[in-house]
Amino acid sequence: MKIFCCHQIRDIDAYTIKHEPILSIDLMERAANELLKKIVAKYLYAKRIRIFAGPGNNGGDGVALARMLAMAGYDVTLHIIESSSYSQDLEENLKRLRKQGIIAPNFLSQTSSLPTLNSDDLIIDALFGSGLSRALQGLSARLVNHINSSGASVVSVDIPSGLFGEENPVPNNNAVIRAGYTISFQFPKLCFIFAENEQYVGEWEVVDINLHPEIIDSLSTPFFYSDLELVEKNVPRRLTHSHKGDFGHCLIVAGSLGMIGASILNAKSCLKAGAGLVTVHVPKDASMVVHASLPEVMVQPDSSPNFFTDIESVEKYSAVAFGSGVGQSPQTLSGFEKLLKLSVKPMVIDADGLNLIAQNKELLNHIPRNSILTPHVGEFNRLFGKTYSGAERLNVAIKMAEKYKVIIVVKGANTQVVCPNGQVFVNSTGNPGMATAGSGDVLTGIIASLLAQGYSSCDACIVGVFIHGYAADMATRTIGQQSLVASDIISHLGFAFNKLLQ
Repeated sequence: MKIFCCHQIRDIDAYTIKHEPILSIDLMERAANELLKKIVAKYLYAKRIRIFAGPGNNGGDGVALARMLAMAGYDVTLHIIESSSYSQDLEENLKRLRKQGIIAPNFLSQTSSLPTLNSDDLIIDALFGSGLSRALQGLSARLVNHINSSGASVVSVDIPSGLFGEENPVPNNNAVIRAGYTISFQFPKLCFIFAENEQYVGEWEVVDINLHPEIIDSLSTPFFYSDLELVEKNVPRRLTHSHKGDFGHCLIVAGSLGMIGASILNAKSCLKAGAGLVTVHVPKDASMVVHASLPEVMVQPDSSPNFFTDIESVEKYSAVAFGSGVGQSPQTLSGFEKLLKLSVKPMVIDADGLNLIAQNKELLNHIPRNSILTPHVGEFNRLFGKTYSGAERLNVAIKMAEKYKVIIVVKGANTQVVCPNGQVFVNSTGNPGMATAGSGDVLTGIIASLLAQGYSSCDACIVGVFIHGYAADMATRTIGQQSLVASDIISHLGFAFNKLLQ
């Protein structure tokens, strides 16, 4: 799924109206009907619905929805912000509402008393849409703050009123609706993926209003939403006469005294994601632990009993993963510098590998082209400087991926895979249960496995991040989010891959 900026969505609407062809009022009717389906399905027993509409087309959606909900038998009250200029389609919907004769709109002016709201009301926010470009003021801001303080359930139409479609001021001191549920037309808004906006957007869902496929296909955007359909196309079926050599040999350099579990999680997830052969380079004293835990892997002991110091050659390996739990000793840094010089193929660099780079920024210039960096927010800030919002972080990641010719996997809810060509793939799978020790080590192993199997660096990340979250989603169906541990993600990888291949 493409993610378009708001100005592009307006162009898509206009193209649909011209080339379907369809009247704009009928397109609004179509959108309102999709809203109706979602609201009826989710709030079948709503006691009272309070709809707040602004003067533009977002308000027009709200007026159309009010008419439909009234026809469906709901107790609906409609409040419209008084204006000297309403959109043409809102005016037409007001005529239809009056003709229906079931509900009469209440117009709110600057001097109006704000309506009393109860905590058991369902509030529909149709005040302002995705075209907003400045902070709400006056009555609009007062009304938003009034709704937010009501304690009622709030559903936003297309986007929470007061929120901008892309970047928002941080900290956001503007008046913005805090919705529990947002129904977005046709595409998610880019702002939905950033953590700082979760308090406004809540749970969100996209409804298809059948905008013209020709313009959607032809219009370019750097932003994509990685869904099941996209990922399925990138997971090949195995040929009958395949052998382990066809699926790559992955080297994993991980673990140090007290952190050997990281190497085991790396290696096991790498195997379960399909690598033909896996060699684990660990401190000498950890060799027997890894042998006992994972009889399927080969173990390459370091000369040091406690941490990584050196490796002779990486030529025979299809892919190398480095960093999970290796620590940050001077000897490890020296060994890592040598490893970067030895490597000509893309690497996967995680955790302490990223921390070593952050402390020695010149190493950024020695990372093999198309290597993969997998930072969480803290690691990202240490690597590339402090960022204060998801939007700012994404902009920095796009610049750094292009500058150093690497893929940056910005980990978190809606993990973003940022490619050197400026394309960004936003992941659609995963859940809060993944906020647990070792989850990132599992992701590193999966991505390294796919890289070893011949996936391009970008595809290894897109598929790896998706399958990582998909397996976690499957696991939580039976064990819940609180009890999810990294090993549960690994144990469900087979089910996740099977689902893709079916």
